[in-house]
Amino acid sequence: MSGRPGRRASGRPAPGRAPGAPDRSRPSEGRRPPREGVRSLLGVRTVAGQVLLLQVVVAVLLISAAVIGLAFQARYDSEKDAQNRSLAAAESFAEAPGTAAALKAPDPTAALQSSVRNARDGSGVDFISVMAPDGTRLADNDPSLLGVRAEGVERAAAGTGFTEIFEGAPNDAARAVVPILDADGTVVGLAGAGVTIENIGGAFNRHLPVLLASAGAALALAVGSSALVSRRLRRQTHGLGPTEMTRMYEHHDAVLHAAREGVLIIGDDGRLTLANDEARRLLELPPDAEGRHVTGLGLDEGTAELLTSGRAVTDEVHLAGDRLLAVNTRPTAPYGGASGTVVTLRDTTELRAVSGMAEVARERLKLLYEAGVRIGTTLDVVRTAEELSEVTVPGFADFVTVELLDPVLRGEEPSGTHTGMRRTAVSGIRDDHPLQPVGDVIRFAVATTPMAAALASGHAVLEPDLSVATGWRAQDPEGADEALAYGIHSLVTVPLQARGVVLGMANFWRSERAERFEEEDLAFAEEVAARAAVAIDNARRFTREHAMAVTLQRSLLPRVLPEQGALDIAYRYLPAQAGVGGDWFDVIPLPGARVALVVGDVVGHGLHAAATMGRLRTAVHNFSALDLPPDELLGHLDELVSRIDQEEGGDGDGEGITGATCLYAVYDPVSGRCSMATAGHFAPVVVLPDGTVDCPEVPVFPPLGLGSLPFETAEVRLPEGAQLVLYTDGLIEHRGRDVDTGLRVLRETLSGHPDRGPEEVCQAVFAALLPPHRRDDIALLVARTSLLDRARVADWDVSPDPSAVAGVRAACGRQLEQWGLEDIGFTTELILSELITNAIRYGSEPIHVRMLYERCLICEVSDGSSTSPHLRRAATTDEGGRGLFLVSQLTDRWGTRYTPTGKVMWTEQSPTAGPRQPMELLLDDISW
Repeated sequence: MSGRPGRRASGRPAPGRAPGAPDRSRPSEGRRPPREGVRSLLGVRTVAGQVLLLQVVVAVLLISAAVIGLAFQARYDSEKDAQNRSLAAAESFAEAPGTAAALKAPDPTAALQSSVRNARDGSGVDFISVMAPDGTRLADNDPSLLGVRAEGVERAAAGTGFTEIFEGAPNDAARAVVPILDADGTVVGLAGAGVTIENIGGAFNRHLPVLLASAGAALALAVGSSALVSRRLRRQTHGLGPTEMTRMYEHHDAVLHAAREGVLIIGDDGRLTLANDEARRLLELPPDAEGRHVTGLGLDEGTAELLTSGRAVTDEVHLAGDRLLAVNTRPTAPYGGASGTVVTLRDTTELRAVSGMAEVARERLKLLYEAGVRIGTTLDVVRTAEELSEVTVPGFADFVTVELLDPVLRGEEPSGTHTGMRRTAVSGIRDDHPLQPVGDVIRFAVATTPMAAALASGHAVLEPDLSVATGWRAQDPEGADEALAYGIHSLVTVPLQARGVVLGMANFWRSERAERFEEEDLAFAEEVAARAAVAIDNARRFTREHAMAVTLQRSLLPRVLPEQGALDIAYRYLPAQAGVGGDWFDVIPLPGARVALVVGDVVGHGLHAAATMGRLRTAVHNFSALDLPPDELLGHLDELVSRIDQEEGGDGDGEGITGATCLYAVYDPVSGRCSMATAGHFAPVVVLPDGTVDCPEVPVFPPLGLGSLPFETAEVRLPEGAQLVLYTDGLIEHRGRDVDTGLRVLRETLSGHPDRGPEEVCQAVFAALLPPHRRDDIALLVARTSLLDRARVADWDVSPDPSAVAGVRAACGRQLEQWGLEDIGFTTELILSELITNAIRYGSEPIHVRMLYERCLICEVSDGSSTSPHLRRAATTDEGGRGLFLVSQLTDRWGTRYTPTGKVMWTEQSPTAGPRQPMELLLDDISW
């Protein structure tokens, strides 16, 4: 009988794996197994999901263990069965008749070979072998193994049969080897039978599908049942994870035992479902309160009714014993669980007083903030006092009165003792108060009054109960009785002080509210008064400086317009509200019935701008006295400004003149011509008699003081009744309007109204263009032109012959008779004789004489010479040289003006002055 080789030595591939294919039962070297599945499984967060995962893992492990155990058991049973079958086949063949005899035959192989094949086919084993006692195969179903010695048969040769799982050549097998005995019991040979391992595995593989199907069914059943359990658990836990479940339990435990706010949960049926320790303490609930109806817990009727009503309330106060509880109720829906009400309770008994104090402090802080914002919005003393009285009503007092010293109201520095102040502001919750009105003088003659005590101490004084305030009543018994009858019962009075100087008083009165003022109110009153005092002092200083600047500015501007007949003039001038500036205007009569119109602007505000404006205005007057053309006058003014800038800028602290502009225009009523030049100023607007608006083109030059190119003069002819409108930039430009818009509005306002006079034009322009808050001065000058009647103009050309003087004198005398000026005829003829004679003697052609009769009689003698005559002292032996002195004595004014072709000697005489007697000749008149 022979054995088969073992599995380890066979070199055959494992079942189910092709030769040469890699073994994938474990990862290859250097390859890391995937962990995404593990992470996804471990990432399950809900309790239901983790329970499901755990149940599935347990089921898989149990089913896997069962399958593995059944597999090993099946394989063991198969091997055991194979061994039993092999043993039965081997024993049957060994005990078969003739087997022992065949072994003793000469050729046992021939005798037994066919029997072995037949026995194997009939027994269902894979092989049967007959061996000699030493294990040499004598017969075998595999002829190639005849004569080959089998291994491991020594026990059978010793007379003991056995079965085993043999591993070796030629095949691994479950075999049985038994001895073949002769009649006397001697071992004459061995019989072996067996089943190969491959056939045993085939039998096991036939059972494996049944095992796997059973395992799959068991796993599906386990997963399904786990899913049902997990689904129910998920509904009960609302998808919470273990951390949330733990935290919820901890919070639940904290709410029940540690929270210092009472919590109740009341079901829809009015029964108490849950109460924490604080709720039990606040409501003094019995130990068995949970599950009982709320009305049976001994609560206050109102509290019990609220808890069972289902109403949602916030901080509703209820009494529970000696406690005041703030109750909040909310329905549990839609937050889960059975419908009901969640109630929170907070003990407010101890916090009520503290919260009241905090509320008062908060209101005071709010009032202080409002005081800081609302007091001092303007630089007006009276308005600042009114803001102080308004800001504390009704938050702090029912009525507030403010009294200020008269010097403070005028902007002056208060000094000395003060026993009387002027009431400046009164504010209250009603208008029918008995307090003295604004404007009254409030006196503090009695030293025991609260006001006098406050002034003496410099601090606020409290009078909590005015009904027993004897000092206050002694000051004005009748007024005190009236105030008490009205209901005023408490007072705080505080002095208004800044820089240690008393400015006034502030009095806070209460009437409607029952609470009296207390000591804690003094600090608040002093704080508000201190802020107001600083604002009032700032307003006082501004008032003083503004008044000084306005006074200076107004003193430098024309008080009244000079008399002249060429123009009908109206004007407006408004200083800036924040501080005076340097705008100015002027109307200057010139010789020959002409009138000069001036408008200027010095950029900046304050005293320096006003003083600079005065200097420039004076300079313009001086230059206009020389009767210079507009371009020459601006040239001299520009040189003056440059020199002033150099002088004031050289000392290091001078402000100089920057941004000074000027427009100078000269109107001649005889010809209707208007000559004008500008240095950085806006050109005038001309309103024609038909109501149309024209803007003459005037050459634009930089402001004064820049020393640029020479100025140029523009000349326009104005019809009678035309209006010349001059203005400064403060009229058309401000923060909310640019220059172009302002000019457009100005033109629209002036256009289409031919019947308006200069005064009406000023009103219309200011109504349309005046800004709500003036940040700059505004000057407006409107002049309507008039033409001198040609019947009041007479002129003659004079030949350069002394004999022509008599003819001109006679013609002038006749003209004066026509004008009704016979009274001054002799004087006028004497003046003209002197002037014409001097022009013939010392001047050059052409010589021309013109007389104008306007408000006065104007005589003009012009010639082609530019030599200017002047007064001189004549010696007593001189025969001539006294004519100009006579002229100066016989006229109101005289002078010389230069023209492009020469000069004009002019005189003015009053038509009502009558004939004048020449004074004693003390001076010679002329030097050529």
